[in-house]
Amino acid sequence: MITDAPAPPAPPRASLFSPEEVERYARHLVLAEIGGPGQQKLKKAKVLVIGAGGLGAPALLYLAAAGVGHLAVMDDDVVSLSNLQRQVLHTTEGVGTPKTESAARAIAALNPHVSVEAIPERISADNALERMAAADVVIDGSDNFATRYLVADAAVLARRPLVTAALGRFDATVTTLRSHETTADGTPNPTYRCLFPEPPPAGLVPSCAEAGILGALAGIAGSLVALEAIRAVVGFGQGLVGRLLMIDALTMRFETLDYGWDPDNPLTGTAPSITDLSRHRR
Repeated sequence: MITDAPAPPAPPRASLFSPEEVERYARHLVLAEIGGPGQQKLKKAKVLVIGAGGLGAPALLYLAAAGVGHLAVMDDDVVSLSNLQRQVLHTTEGVGTPKTESAARAIAALNPHVSVEAIPERISADNALERMAAADVVIDGSDNFATRYLVADAAVLARRPLVTAALGRFDATVTTLRSHETTADGTPNPTYRCLFPEPPPAGLVPSCAEAGILGALAGIAGSLVALEAIRAVVGFGQGLVGRLLMIDALTMRFETLDYGWDPDNPLTGTAPSITDLSRHRR
């Protein structure tokens, strides 16, 4: 009698990580909330970081250390000596070089498994949607309201998750926006304009150069930005969608403000008036 022969054993599956990567990411791999599947998501992820300054610098370091596969860095500025008090990505040797070049060099030294796309240009209404379309997650580390609103509007139109933060002298805020998605009951997630409908009048909020800033505070906020971006890629815990994290370094208080979708917001409200980025063109 002829019987079916047993099926040959399946060939061993190629490891998703090299032995060096397994050792490098060992502390992630043992976390049940990340593990191998989550680390693989990070390896495949593309994150666009707008600004390699006070917020972007620590965020880029932690994203690179976490094993995000591709980091695109947009910044048209050069490293200055006054940056080094808080922009820990850069070095004294790099003063005078483009921040994107300095960032790429630091990331390569930290983690050679991460590819870096250095984009030495300013985000604008002409390039924002194209740049965001190539990313899985966007981080806004800009230092002015005009750019912040441009990036927030563009993220909605490009349907990309956005982690955005702002720094003051001794205070900072962080939130995550997934305005292209809805809550469990079908209500749209809020936009940046649901939280802050309009930017403050020009000149009302002094710049970092005018008011000063506590350097270590940028490291705290930038690390939280990286954490939210990693969460957006992997998916674990409860993030800052619909919640504004407020940090007060003078009293060492962390508080959160809940906010929701505003039906009058001009992007995803009941009568949208912003359907492109033309208002951001100068």
